[in-house]
Amino acid sequence: MRVLFIGDIVGKPGREAVKRFIKPLQVEYKVDVTIANAENAAAGKGLTKEIAEELYNQGIQFLTMGNHVWDQREIMNFIDREPRLIRPANYPVGAPGQGYGFIRTIGKKIGVLNLSGRIFLPPLEDPFSGAIRWINQMKQETPIIIVDFHAEATSEKVALGWFLDGKVSAVVGTHTHIQTADARLLEQGTAYITDVGMTGPRDSVLGVKKEIIINRFLTQLPAKFELANGPIQINAVVLEIDEESGKTRQIESIQRFAET
Repeated sequence: MRVLFIGDIVGKPGREAVKRFIKPLQVEYKVDVTIANAENAAAGKGLTKEIAEELYNQGIQFLTMGNHVWDQREIMNFIDREPRLIRPANYPVGAPGQGYGFIRTIGKKIGVLNLSGRIFLPPLEDPFSGAIRWINQMKQETPIIIVDFHAEATSEKVALGWFLDGKVSAVVGTHTHIQTADARLLEQGTAYITDVGMTGPRDSVLGVKKEIIINRFLTQLPAKFELANGPIQINAVVLEIDEESGKTRQIESIQRFAET
C-alpha cells in the first residue's frame, strides 16, 4: 500500500500547488490513498467547508488539522459531520470533531491520528500518554496507523517518533513548514520525518510575504500577514506500508516546484 501525505497546504497558492502536482504524483508513485494537513488552507488560517470540498475534489481523501483548526469559525458547523476531517486528538473532552478516523482503500482500512505538540503551542493534553490510548483503540480495527504530529519543537517530534516506533506505521511532523532531511525508517518499522514541509508559495517565509516578516524582525512591530505570490511548491512524503503487519517498508520525501 502506498500513501501520499502532503505537508501543510497554505492558502490559495497551496491549493494551486495541489491542483498542479497531485495527480502526476499519484500516478508516478502509484498512490492508493492521499492525506493532507489543511489547517492553513483558507487564506493561511483554518479551513472552510467550501475549501475542504475543493481539496476532496482534487483527489485528497482525508484531512488533518492543527493549532489553527478553529480560526475559521464555520468549521464548528461541519466538523462533527465530516468523517474525512480530524483535529488534534489531545484537545480537551467537549471540543468539536474527532481526533482520529479511518479511510478504506483497496479493501484495507487505514487509521489516521492527529496530535498537537505542547512546546511553544497551547498546553493541550499530553500527546504521549494520549497517543497510546488512542492507538490501542484504533488497532482494534487496523494495524495501519499514520500519526500527524503537529508540533513546533524538533525534540518533541523526535521523542514521539521513538516513543511510537513499532506501534504505528508512520509519525509525520507538520506545522513548521520547512521540510526536514531526516526521513527514515526507525528500528521497529515506523517511518519518521520531523516535518513534511509546506505546500504553498515558495519564495516566502513560511508562506507569508518575506518583506513583511523581515521588517517585523527588524522593527519588532506587529504586522498583518499576507500570503506571498510567485512560484509554488508541494512538499510531501510517500509511504510504502505492508498491509498485514502495518510496518513501513520505505519512506521518500518529495519536493516539486513550479512558476505560477
